[in-house]
Amino acid sequence: MLGQLRRAVVFMGIFTTIYLSLGGYKSMTMIDTIFGMIMTIGVIILLAFTINRGDGFASISEKLSSINPRLTSSIGPPGFWPLFALIFLTSVAPFAMPQLIQKFYAIKDQKAIKQGMLASAFFALLIGCIAYFIGSTTRVFLNPEKTPGAFLPGGEPNVDALMPELLNNIIPESLSIIILLLILSASMSTLAALVLISSSALIKDFYAGFINRNTSDKRLTLFMRFGSAFFVILSVFIALLRPDSIVAILGISWGAIGAAFLGPFVWGLFSKRVNKFGAYSSSILGLFASLVLFYFQICVI
Repeated sequence: MLGQLRRAVVFMGIFTTIYLSLGGYKSMTMIDTIFGMIMTIGVIILLAFTINRGDGFASISEKLSSINPRLTSSIGPPGFWPLFALIFLTSVAPFAMPQLIQKFYAIKDQKAIKQGMLASAFFALLIGCIAYFIGSTTRVFLNPEKTPGAFLPGGEPNVDALMPELLNNIIPESLSIIILLLILSASMSTLAALVLISSSALIKDFYAGFINRNTSDKRLTLFMRFGSAFFVILSVFIALLRPDSIVAILGISWGAIGAAFLGPFVWGLFSKRVNKFGAYSSSILGLFASLVLFYFQICVI
């Protein structure tokens, strides 16, 4: 299994490097459309097999209620505040993520904005609701006796193994390739967006903005291709050599970037009274607060 995961990571890196280096932003937007279709089909298949394996939605709800009645309440465990914090972090904070803002570059007119809004809302509801529902069914399909690989020696669930074990239990082997494509599509889409904005910041903003302002477009394009390849290779090496560090890097970077950019972005959209000083202050204070909270969580608590 570990060897297969490593080969999948290497394949993902090679494929992402090729289409980013050759096509840049245009190729990323075209392939993201295909990835979106794959993810939509994949989660619908996953939902159908989950409901079928659980003998219907009503049966799954009844089993969850028998385990803990709060699991089928409007707001179940761990409660309102942790759920709100999770949704806010994963749904509101990304508003100002650089890798998402750059997607606005593809907007052609007002009609495209409305179409994109409807498509994005539908896709987000579909993926989000199905993901939360599938996650809740781990209580029904997994237990320490039948699936020991999903639990630690003390009986506590191994959060990193829950979904792989769940997929092994509910998805037929003949359709496992579709779920693998679903995971690879989501991973490559995020990787491509992060790599593109990272190489753009390094080459266009830093190099062309401060080091060599008279550089040609041809050289910038060449450097962008090398930059994209470099960041993909770096990501692959981190995933292969230090996989445990990915979660820590994701946690601090997601929170820090969201805290730094969300304030200026939101205030800039909805208020004309925001000036440069306010934007810088909001960004610096948000970043500082995020890093302080992260420090207390890791080192103090």
